[in-house]
Amino acid sequence: MPSSTTPARQDLRFVEADEPIREPITKFGGQPVWLDGPMWPLSAESGRPMRFLGQIRLLGDPVRLAYLFLTENFDEDDVTDTSEPRGGENAFFAQPGEPAEFHRVAGIRSGPTFGPDHRVELTPHPAASEANGADDVNDFASRLWGTPRWLQDEETPDEPGTWRFVLQLDSTDDLPFDVSFGEDGVGYAFLDENTGQGRFCWQCE
Repeated sequence: MPSSTTPARQDLRFVEADEPIREPITKFGGQPVWLDGPMWPLSAESGRPMRFLGQIRLLGDPVRLAYLFLTENFDEDDVTDTSEPRGGENAFFAQPGEPAEFHRVAGIRSGPTFGPDHRVELTPHPAASEANGADDVNDFASRLWGTPRWLQDEETPDEPGTWRFVLQLDSTDDLPFDVSFGEDGVGYAFLDENTGQGRFCWQCE
Protein backbone atom coordinates (compact mmCIF):
# COMPACT_ATOMS: atom_id res chain seq x y z
CA MET A 1 0.00 0.00 0.00
CA PRO A 2 1.34 3.47 -0.81
CA SER A 3 2.66 5.38 2.17
CA SER A 4 1.80 9.01 2.89
CA THR A 5 4.76 10.04 0.74
CA THR A 6 3.95 7.68 -2.14
CA PRO A 7 1.57 9.11 -4.77
CA ALA A 8 -1.53 6.99 -5.25
CA ARG A 9 -1.56 4.64 -8.23
CA GLN A 10 -3.23 5.88 -11.41
CA ASP A 11 -4.19 3.38 -14.11
CA LEU A 12 -3.63 4.39 -17.73
CA ARG A 13 -5.84 4.39 -20.80
CA PHE A 14 -4.39 5.51 -24.15
CA VAL A 15 -6.47 7.56 -26.60
CA GLU A 16 -5.13 8.57 -30.02
CA ALA A 17 -4.97 12.35 -30.42
CA ASP A 18 -6.52 14.19 -33.36
CA GLU A 19 -3.37 16.27 -33.85
CA PRO A 20 0.20 16.43 -32.58
CA ILE A 21 0.45 17.22 -28.86
CA ARG A 22 2.80 20.09 -28.07
CA GLU A 23 1.83 20.76 -24.45
CA PRO A 24 3.87 19.51 -21.48
CA ILE A 25 1.45 16.73 -20.54
CA THR A 26 1.64 12.96 -20.21
CA LYS A 27 1.47 11.37 -23.66
CA PHE A 28 2.84 8.47 -25.68
CA GLY A 29 4.04 8.60 -29.26
CA GLY A 30 4.63 11.65 -31.40
CA GLN A 31 7.63 13.81 -30.58
CA PRO A 32 8.91 14.87 -27.15
CA VAL A 33 7.99 18.29 -25.79
CA TRP A 34 11.37 19.51 -24.56
CA LEU A 35 11.39 21.84 -21.56
CA ASP A 36 15.12 22.58 -21.91
CA GLY A 37 17.47 22.00 -24.82
CA PRO A 38 16.84 18.71 -26.66
CA MET A 39 18.88 15.72 -25.44
CA TRP A 40 18.02 12.79 -27.69
CA PRO A 41 19.62 9.55 -26.40
CA LEU A 42 21.73 7.43 -28.74
CA SER A 43 22.05 3.66 -28.75
CA ALA A 44 25.27 2.55 -27.05
CA GLU A 45 25.66 -0.23 -29.62
CA SER A 46 24.78 1.45 -32.91
CA GLY A 47 25.09 5.17 -32.15
CA ARG A 48 21.70 5.77 -33.75
CA PRO A 49 18.93 7.79 -32.08
CA MET A 50 16.66 5.71 -29.88
CA ARG A 51 12.90 5.69 -30.48
CA PHE A 52 10.74 8.00 -28.39
CA LEU A 53 8.02 6.11 -26.52
CA GLY A 54 6.46 8.71 -24.27
CA GLN A 55 6.68 11.48 -21.69
CA ILE A 56 5.27 11.74 -18.16
CA ARG A 57 4.16 14.98 -16.50
CA LEU A 58 5.65 14.68 -13.03
CA LEU A 59 3.81 15.75 -9.91
CA GLY A 60 4.12 19.24 -8.44
CA ASP A 61 5.39 22.59 -9.66
CA PRO A 62 7.30 23.85 -11.54
CA VAL A 63 6.50 21.70 -14.56
CA ARG A 64 8.79 18.70 -15.08
CA LEU A 65 8.58 16.02 -17.76
CA ALA A 66 10.20 12.59 -17.75
CA TYR A 67 11.02 11.07 -21.16
CA LEU A 68 11.27 7.40 -22.14
CA PHE A 69 13.28 6.13 -25.14
CA LEU A 70 14.11 2.62 -26.37
CA THR A 71 16.59 1.46 -28.99
CA GLU A 72 14.93 0.43 -32.24
CA ASN A 73 15.79 -3.05 -33.47
CA PHE A 74 16.81 -2.44 -37.07
CA ASP A 75 18.05 -6.01 -37.63
CA GLU A 76 15.57 -8.68 -36.53
CA ASP A 77 18.31 -11.31 -36.66
CA ASP A 78 20.41 -9.41 -34.12
CA VAL A 79 17.96 -8.00 -31.58
CA THR A 80 19.32 -5.42 -29.16
CA ASP A 81 18.61 -6.08 -25.48
CA THR A 82 16.75 -3.06 -24.11
CA SER A 83 15.96 -4.62 -20.72
CA GLU A 84 18.98 -3.50 -18.69
CA PRO A 85 18.75 -0.22 -16.73
CA ARG A 86 22.42 0.64 -17.37
CA GLY A 87 22.81 -1.09 -20.73
CA GLY A 88 22.65 2.08 -22.82
CA GLU A 89 19.75 0.81 -24.95
CA ASN A 90 16.95 2.57 -23.10
CA ALA A 91 16.80 5.99 -21.46
CA PHE A 92 14.52 7.56 -18.86
CA PHE A 93 15.24 11.05 -17.55
CA ALA A 94 13.56 14.33 -16.63
CA GLN A 95 13.76 17.98 -17.58
CA PRO A 96 14.71 20.04 -15.71
CA GLY A 97 17.36 17.44 -15.07
CA GLU A 98 19.73 15.30 -17.09
CA PRO A 99 20.23 11.82 -18.52
CA ALA A 100 22.50 9.39 -16.67
CA GLU A 101 26.22 9.85 -17.28
CA PHE A 102 26.49 6.63 -19.29
CA HIS A 103 24.18 7.96 -22.04
CA ARG A 104 25.34 9.67 -25.21
CA VAL A 105 22.89 12.29 -26.47
CA ALA A 106 22.38 14.44 -29.56
CA GLY A 107 20.88 17.92 -29.68
CA ILE A 108 18.11 16.96 -32.08
CA ARG A 109 14.54 18.09 -31.43
CA SER A 110 12.71 15.32 -33.30
CA GLY A 111 13.57 11.76 -34.26
CA PRO A 112 12.31 8.17 -34.43
CA THR A 113 9.04 7.50 -32.61
CA PHE A 114 6.86 4.47 -31.93
CA GLY A 115 3.75 6.02 -33.48
CA PRO A 116 1.29 8.92 -33.47
CA ASP A 117 0.46 10.96 -30.39
CA HIS A 118 -1.78 9.34 -27.78
CA ARG A 119 -3.27 11.18 -24.83
CA VAL A 120 -3.43 9.40 -21.50
CA GLU A 121 -6.56 9.14 -19.37
CA LEU A 122 -5.81 8.53 -15.69
CA THR A 123 -8.09 6.53 -13.40
CA PRO A 124 -7.48 6.12 -9.65
CA HIS A 125 -6.88 2.46 -8.83
CA PRO A 126 -9.31 0.96 -6.27
CA ALA A 127 -7.66 1.38 -2.87
CA ALA A 128 -8.71 -2.09 -1.72
CA SER A 129 -6.83 -3.79 -4.56
CA GLU A 130 -3.65 -1.85 -3.78
CA ALA A 131 -3.96 -2.66 -0.09
CA ASN A 132 -4.39 -6.42 -0.26
CA GLY A 133 -2.06 -7.06 -3.20
CA ALA A 134 -4.59 -9.35 -4.83
CA ASP A 135 -3.37 -11.32 -7.85
CA ASP A 136 -6.09 -10.10 -10.22
CA VAL A 137 -5.76 -9.69 -13.97
CA ASN A 138 -5.00 -5.98 -13.63
CA ASP A 139 -2.00 -6.41 -11.31
CA PHE A 140 0.47 -5.89 -14.17
CA ALA A 141 -1.57 -3.21 -15.91
CA SER A 142 0.06 0.02 -17.06
CA ARG A 143 0.14 2.63 -14.30
CA LEU A 144 1.70 5.75 -12.87
CA TRP A 145 2.87 6.00 -9.26
CA GLY A 146 1.81 3.62 -6.52
CA THR A 147 4.08 0.60 -6.21
CA PRO A 148 5.45 -1.66 -8.97
CA ARG A 149 4.18 -5.19 -9.40
CA TRP A 150 7.30 -7.19 -10.29
CA LEU A 151 7.02 -10.01 -12.78
CA GLN A 152 10.35 -11.45 -11.58
CA ASP A 153 12.77 -10.37 -8.83
CA GLU A 154 12.63 -6.78 -7.59
CA GLU A 155 14.90 -4.36 -9.49
CA THR A 156 14.34 -1.08 -7.66
CA PRO A 157 17.55 0.97 -8.13
CA ASP A 158 19.98 0.48 -5.24
CA GLU A 159 22.32 3.27 -6.37
CA PRO A 160 22.66 6.50 -4.35
CA GLY A 161 19.76 8.85 -4.96
CA THR A 162 16.17 9.65 -4.05
CA TRP A 163 14.45 7.12 -6.29
CA ARG A 164 10.74 7.35 -7.02
CA PHE A 165 8.73 4.71 -8.89
CA VAL A 166 7.06 6.52 -11.79
CA LEU A 167 5.74 4.15 -14.45
CA GLN A 168 4.80 0.55 -15.18
CA LEU A 169 3.98 -0.57 -18.74
CA ASP A 170 2.24 -3.80 -19.70
CA SER A 171 3.30 -4.71 -23.23
CA THR A 172 0.69 -7.46 -23.68
CA ASP A 173 -2.44 -5.41 -24.36
CA ASP A 174 -2.32 -1.93 -22.81
CA LEU A 175 0.09 -0.07 -25.07
CA PRO A 176 -1.05 1.51 -28.34
CA PHE A 177 2.22 0.49 -30.06
CA ASP A 178 4.08 -2.74 -30.68
CA VAL A 179 6.81 -2.62 -28.03
CA SER A 180 8.94 -5.69 -27.36
CA PHE A 181 9.51 -6.48 -23.69
CA GLY A 182 10.02 -10.18 -24.38
CA GLU A 183 7.23 -12.69 -23.78
CA ASP A 184 4.35 -11.01 -21.91
CA GLY A 185 6.80 -8.40 -20.63
CA VAL A 186 6.34 -5.52 -18.21
CA GLY A 187 8.48 -2.37 -18.07
CA TYR A 188 9.36 -0.30 -14.98
CA ALA A 189 10.68 3.27 -14.70
CA PHE A 190 12.24 5.04 -11.70
CA LEU A 191 13.49 8.61 -11.31
CA ASP A 192 16.03 10.21 -8.99
CA GLU A 193 14.04 13.26 -7.97
CA ASN A 194 17.15 15.34 -7.23
CA THR A 195 19.09 14.91 -10.47
CA GLY A 196 16.36 13.92 -12.93
CA GLN A 197 18.37 10.84 -13.90
CA GLY A 198 16.27 7.73 -14.35
CA ARG A 199 16.43 3.98 -14.72
CA PHE A 200 14.22 1.75 -16.86
CA CYS A 201 14.11 -2.03 -17.08
CA TRP A 202 11.71 -4.70 -18.22
CA GLN A 203 11.00 -8.27 -17.21
CA CYS A 204 9.27 -11.10 -19.04
CA GLU A 205 7.95 -14.60 -18.39
